[in-house]
Amino acid sequence: MAGERKKNREEMIEAESRHRFNTARFFVENPSISWALLTGVLLWGLFAYLMMPKSKDPNIPVRIAMATTEWPGQGAIQVEELVTRQIENAITESEYLHEPDARTFAVKSLTLNGISMVQAQLAPKTDVTKAFNDLNLKLEDTQSRLPAGAEMTQLNTEFGDTAAVLLAVASPRAGSTEISLHARNIRAAINGVRTERKQPPHGWQRVSIVIGLPFTVEGRRFLPSLKVFAQWLKSKAYGDDFKILSGAGYIGVDFISDKNDAQLLQGVAIFLRERLSAQRFFPDAWAPCVVRLPEHTRERLDAIAGAKYSYRQLDDFTDLIAANIRTIPQVKRVLRSGVLRQQVHIVYSQERLASYGLRPDRIAATLNARNTVIPGGTASVGNLNIAIMPSGDFTRSGEINDVVVAQNAQGTPVYLRDIADVSMGYQIPPPLLNYYTSRTKDGLWQRNRSVNLSVQMLDGKQIGQLGKNLDQLIEKVRAELPDDLIIERVSDQPRQVRESVGLFTEALFEAIVLVVIVAFIGFSDWRTAVLLMVCIPVTLAMTFGFIHLLGIDIQQVSIAALIIALGLLVDDPVVAGDAIQRQMSVGKPSMIAAWLGPTLLAKAIFFATLTNVAAYLPFLLLTGNQGDFLYSLPIVMSAALIASRIVSMTFLPFIGQLILRRPQRALPSLEVRRSQGLTGQYYRAASWAIDNRKQVLLVTAIILIPGFLLKTQLKNAFFPSDIQYLSYVDIWLQNDANIDTTNTVAKRAERVIWETIEQYQRERGKENSPPMLESLSATLGGGAPRFWFTINPQQQQPNYGQIIIRLSDKDLTPILVPLIQEALSEQIPGADLDVRQLELTPVTYPFAIRVSGRVTTGSEQEREDIRSYCQFWCSKSQIKQRSGRLLTPPLHL
Repeated sequence: MAGERKKNREEMIEAESRHRFNTARFFVENPSISWALLTGVLLWGLFAYLMMPKSKDPNIPVRIAMATTEWPGQGAIQVEELVTRQIENAITESEYLHEPDARTFAVKSLTLNGISMVQAQLAPKTDVTKAFNDLNLKLEDTQSRLPAGAEMTQLNTEFGDTAAVLLAVASPRAGSTEISLHARNIRAAINGVRTERKQPPHGWQRVSIVIGLPFTVEGRRFLPSLKVFAQWLKSKAYGDDFKILSGAGYIGVDFISDKNDAQLLQGVAIFLRERLSAQRFFPDAWAPCVVRLPEHTRERLDAIAGAKYSYRQLDDFTDLIAANIRTIPQVKRVLRSGVLRQQVHIVYSQERLASYGLRPDRIAATLNARNTVIPGGTASVGNLNIAIMPSGDFTRSGEINDVVVAQNAQGTPVYLRDIADVSMGYQIPPPLLNYYTSRTKDGLWQRNRSVNLSVQMLDGKQIGQLGKNLDQLIEKVRAELPDDLIIERVSDQPRQVRESVGLFTEALFEAIVLVVIVAFIGFSDWRTAVLLMVCIPVTLAMTFGFIHLLGIDIQQVSIAALIIALGLLVDDPVVAGDAIQRQMSVGKPSMIAAWLGPTLLAKAIFFATLTNVAAYLPFLLLTGNQGDFLYSLPIVMSAALIASRIVSMTFLPFIGQLILRRPQRALPSLEVRRSQGLTGQYYRAASWAIDNRKQVLLVTAIILIPGFLLKTQLKNAFFPSDIQYLSYVDIWLQNDANIDTTNTVAKRAERVIWETIEQYQRERGKENSPPMLESLSATLGGGAPRFWFTINPQQQQPNYGQIIIRLSDKDLTPILVPLIQEALSEQIPGADLDVRQLELTPVTYPFAIRVSGRVTTGSEQEREDIRSYCQFWCSKSQIKQRSGRLLTPPLHL
């Protein structure tokens, strides 16, 4: 009876289809149209894939802005009360702010000595441009209420822009030729001054303390500092009979002394620390060395040789590179970080100024008045208008010496050069420093000063094309740069996107192979396997066309969705192909079986597809950054499932009637299948389970209980860590630490990092393999430009540094990170060093407590109580305290 009803239903559907439109039948009976549409879909998919924007991360609108206000010379408390609170009050008047809750913020601030930093976060679905303009207007209105001396508030609305490529442009170490030239000049200078000096007393010896400089830096600029240094050495009994050494590429002092080399170098370090508050005499200077015999000069310089190029040269080099990169069509902007700006230094004596009745502020006013550019207007000469250009502004530092600042009692003008020393230098202290550490040709690690270039891509562009254009441009620009200038990629998103696309391509081929194998085993027919294999690229082509129309680009989330979809988009074709095969087995002609089979199961296929689509659509309900990040996942999954449904009712019947053939032998009946083969085993097992329901439920419960217990031991995270070639180290020191102290800690940390990785490589017996560590990039005084979307760059503060670790194999990252963390914690006590993997979401710490309120005598004890409580309950975690008011403990369980 069941077979009779089925046959009647097939005949009814076949009869009805003659009088109403049937999609499957239309494609089968109109091959010319079907071929044209199939070709069109494949070309559409190819065109969409090639034209779709490709990037590392989804395009998430940035809703955070940073208002920075500097007030030089003021303490953190004064800045907090008179600047930060005014800025916060102005920002909170905006109607576009995010509603604060336990997970996020509307306004938060960080106040340090001389600077106020206030962050504002906008509400979701806000018109970002309109909201930021509103904030900017409110901050401009607040400027008049800030104290005198406070600088203009800068609103950074590009806080979240991520570098598609982060380049490090570094100076190499001075080479053998440069060291030999330095040694020749220094040796001649030492011999020149010593020929004029008398023989030192018994137990004393003539000695020179020499500091090398790049050849572009003239030593005579530092004569005043060297005189002070010589006087200090003499006052501290380090020596006598001092003679100044200066020339192209070096400075120094020659004197007689009874101290050994270690004592002299210790004296230099004390002078730098106590008198100059620096680690070097000049940012471009090499480390000092002690020369006793002139013939040993080359050997001593070779041990301490520094950078070949000065910070000014790096400024010029990177400015040239950045100007050329901006011509690439895909580039949005190029930002430079780590550039030391030049400034004019005026060194004066208070006593000398007082003798002329001058004050420092009067000198500043005089120089500003002279340097002002006043429009000169135009003069008509015949038929021409000639622009009159005043020449009052300074064009070189030497002109500042010639400014008249006062008159003496006789009425003679007093020039600035008469009362002060004017020289060109760099910002003191430097606000930000960059260093790039990599292996030399000899296999040794070398730390080089560098400047970072953050190359940001326009929205909707191809990141792969950006990478190719950038490589071609760098090769072209190198012709105008020194051959030994180091230009390396710290972060390379084109490479990461290329690998993600490669992973999808690999998964696609694997899926096709598995489908063919499984279909051949299941259907015992190679034609059915080929039919299913052909449906995969057709479905993907249609999927690419759909998501291109919907504005989805190729990035890590959409690629992940496509990989997941590969396992689902063959479901409908498998069912439809099996239905065609069964119709052929009962004697239906291929022209009829090809459309009748899918039509009989059309309703079942439709609701199965609808169920799968409905399972992914709730992802669209997510809000915030998580919702923006995952937005493309349900869209791509739905597009792939719908495309699969369309293909199973259109192109699959058309291709099926061309490929499939009637089976050589009739398919076994249902009764036979229930007694034989895999179907028979399944039928018997299912029948036994139905007959023994209680026992099956008991066994199921026994299995589920341990499963739930094991689940409690699993780590919970909304997103896993992003395993990449990069990881990074956050370095935090006490709030009053200067940038030189941070640099010292960073140098020690870099050494610990590469020693730990090299030790791990030796222990694994891979000494002869390529090095696991490729490079280290350190940024001191602030964070590196945002090189990963989920990393919020820290603002400039001298007690913070960041080291980016780049490995040759990204699978080593989760292995090496805990080893590096353990080594840093053991070998560098007193500093807060936090080794972090990259994450898929911008969550800095899984757990944070903000302690706020008015500071009282018990505030410190309350913070310590909270810290102790967290440490007790989270014994394996690391508790971080960022400031006197903020406790942020990241839990690494």
